[in-house]
Amino acid sequence: MNAVAATAATRAPSFSVVICCYTLDRWDDIESAVASVASQAMPALETIVVVDHNDALLARATAAWAGDSVQVIPNTRQQGLSGARNTGLEAARGDVVAFLDDDARADSDWLAQLTAAYDDPSVLGVGGSSLATWATSRPGWFPAEFDWVVGCTYLGQPETRAHVRNVIGSNMSFRREVFEAVGDFRSDIGRIGTKPLGCEETELCIRAQVGIDGGRIVFEPRAVVHHHVPASRGRVGYFASRCFAEGQSKAMVSNIAGSRLGLATERSYVRSTLPRGVARALAAAARGEVSGLGRVAAIVSGLWITTAGYLAGIVALRTGRLKISGAAGRVDAGSRSADG
Repeated sequence: MNAVAATAATRAPSFSVVICCYTLDRWDDIESAVASVASQAMPALETIVVVDHNDALLARATAAWAGDSVQVIPNTRQQGLSGARNTGLEAARGDVVAFLDDDARADSDWLAQLTAAYDDPSVLGVGGSSLATWATSRPGWFPAEFDWVVGCTYLGQPETRAHVRNVIGSNMSFRREVFEAVGDFRSDIGRIGTKPLGCEETELCIRAQVGIDGGRIVFEPRAVVHHHVPASRGRVGYFASRCFAEGQSKAMVSNIAGSRLGLATERSYVRSTLPRGVARALAAAARGEVSGLGRVAAIVSGLWITTAGYLAGIVALRTGRLKISGAAGRVDAGSRSADG
């Protein structure tokens, strides 16, 4: 049994829920996220709202939850989602730290479903489903296989509890000891404001499973949150920019962890998930659904744009236009997962 698993007790773990936010434009969503944690059937030990370098938002959030059980704190680390998450980690007291996006609303049994997976002492972290709630109707051309573009669970992920390489950042949790063992979220990759880079949680999941013997990351689809998707994210321009940025992010993760682990899930996705998606869309088009052809075009173009982003990221890393600090926490995943 690994050192982290050895600390797992027979009692249900306590949860600290961290919600990171950065803009007043999402105030209604932030209130909904906090309220959804307060209404959990299995109460959280604490809710921590981390405000990312926005004094006006910090003042409003502090006033809104003054005297409440919600702790509102400023991001004291580098600006960006990773820095905000790491600030939340410093404040957390629970056995498990769960992260909920500021524009997501958790089902009332969210924490209970996450807790069940931690009965296995080898489980280091658990993520759940993040279902898209479109502000307007879902565009007919937008393929469900690409719901990761809007930060949600995509068609092709496991439908029952399963061991996975990584979880989705909008709905994830980790034993607190994991961070003590392998370090925090990297701040040299990931999202800053609306900049659509990401994958800091992917790198952490890889690093944890490489650095902690026998440790596993689990996807529990019954732990559900509903992720608000604004109309702007249903536009072709956003789809293309997010795909390109995802490719760049995967280049950074592969540079850190090695392409064997950095691209393992993506290879399966390209080999099986996307061909099935094209077949379904073509079948829909054959039945007279015109938008089926749009989904075919989106799947093909999305793959090519993401690949272009990956290649551009590799070139940028090699030429020094894109840099990674090298601060990989206490365990360097790349050093233990070389392709050879």
